[in-house]
Amino acid sequence: MPTSAPCIRACSDRFGEVSARPRNCVGGGCHTGRVPEGDVVWRVARQLDLALAGRVLTRTDFRVPRFAAADLTGQTVTAVRSRGKHLLVRTGAGQSIHSHLKMDGSWRIRPAGKPPPRDYRVRLVLANPQWQAVGSLLSLVEVLPTSDEDRLTGHLGPDLLGPDWDAAEAVRRLRQNPDRPAGEALLDQRNLAGIGNVYKSELLFLRGVSPWRPIGEVASLDAMASLAQRLLEANKNRSGHITTGNLRRGQQHWVYGRTGQPCRRCGTPILFHDPGISGGAPKDRITFWCPSCQR
Repeated sequence: MPTSAPCIRACSDRFGEVSARPRNCVGGGCHTGRVPEGDVVWRVARQLDLALAGRVLTRTDFRVPRFAAADLTGQTVTAVRSRGKHLLVRTGAGQSIHSHLKMDGSWRIRPAGKPPPRDYRVRLVLANPQWQAVGSLLSLVEVLPTSDEDRLTGHLGPDLLGPDWDAAEAVRRLRQNPDRPAGEALLDQRNLAGIGNVYKSELLFLRGVSPWRPIGEVASLDAMASLAQRLLEANKNRSGHITTGNLRRGQQHWVYGRTGQPCRRCGTPILFHDPGISGGAPKDRITFWCPSCQR
């Protein structure tokens, strides 16, 4: 079992603390107000697993009304896993702690010697003799039997970073609603689990598909599903969603966060659409695209 502090570089922190909150760049600026991509959630689960798995819980502090009296101290964490964008902490007593980051959630892992935070934003504290994991602004926290996990995640499509990844099944689900815009279909976690706005925009650009083309008119959905899995797999162990292969700041993406800048392929200005600005769909449906390269 590792003895050094786990480290997530989703955003920078003081030494000894780690933040699992993603930072996404939108419209040329950076902020955290978007649901994280599946690779970020996978990385959060991995770091929580390093800190908690194989160790006995000495503190479980649920700061949500429904589970305020829940106490899992004395139970051994067996694993922490992600399922799409869901986080599951499992114990040897057959219990699971389910949480979801949504737009504002974060986890910090600190040495156990520090006093538990009194911050009103904290929703959950899990500690063992070595480490303390603090979940803040989690949109959902609940305890359930591990055998009932499927009730929460059974509706999800194949997980792009999970052992159940099945490209053929993902394509089958995408084709069930052929008139749906490609961008919406890719974001629907019931089709394939793990894609957010970054990968949606980048994936559609790389495949030359307009976000509004009906998904049923996309001829090579198998290639699109395969590319989606390769992109998340390539990025799951590093900070940032690199799709161009260039790690330099400002060079990581083809279209995402590049409103008004020239397309890296054809020079056409990149366009940005946020239906939430005009009272349309939720703001997590933002889209970046090149009108010349994507048809």
